[in-house]
Amino acid sequence: MTRILEPEAGPRSKRAAILAAAVDCFGETGFEATKWSTVAERVGIGQTALYHYFESKTHCLLTIMRLELQRSHDRFVDATESADDPVEALRAGVRAAYDVSEHEVLQMRILQNHMDLLSGARKSKREEAERIAARQLVQVVERDWTNLLVRGMSQGAFPLRDAQLLGASVLGLIVSVWRWYRPAGPTPLSEIGELIEGACVRMIAS
Repeated sequence: MTRILEPEAGPRSKRAAILAAAVDCFGETGFEATKWSTVAERVGIGQTALYHYFESKTHCLLTIMRLELQRSHDRFVDATESADDPVEALRAGVRAAYDVSEHEVLQMRILQNHMDLLSGARKSKREEAERIAARQLVQVVERDWTNLLVRGMSQGAFPLRDAQLLGASVLGLIVSVWRWYRPAGPTPLSEIGELIEGACVRMIAS
């Protein structure tokens, strides 16, 4: 898998602040509606300083998407690797998906809203490197869920079915929430998570 080495975060680096500001802007008002200069203003730097870290607004977006995919994968592994019972591993994987901060909610909204960006090659080498890394992480996340289901089927905890298709269906259900969920909405994320967890268990274990 292609790995992008993160630049060293020195005391003067603004990279983390730029990413955080971009997540807020892209998540709240949308990528297209966000001016690159607005991100600079939130960080308190000039617009030209942004190009020291990211060569374009799209480069920044692809980086956010790649980092979110890596975070989601790492959270899934941490939540499920110690669960011996397949049903509990399934529940833990779903719960981990919704055990997030409001900032991470924005990151996932951005990711889901721009998945089409990963399908076509980019002319810029830096953008293309981020796209390829993100695309490979999508495959890793899909493999995570497929492997969890295969393990459960091999142990007799889940009925034998097409694990890859079923895993993609479950993952699609989980991530669909980020297209419409809003922290200020009437339904708390914990309640949504419990609903989706139950639906996933019924879908897989029944």
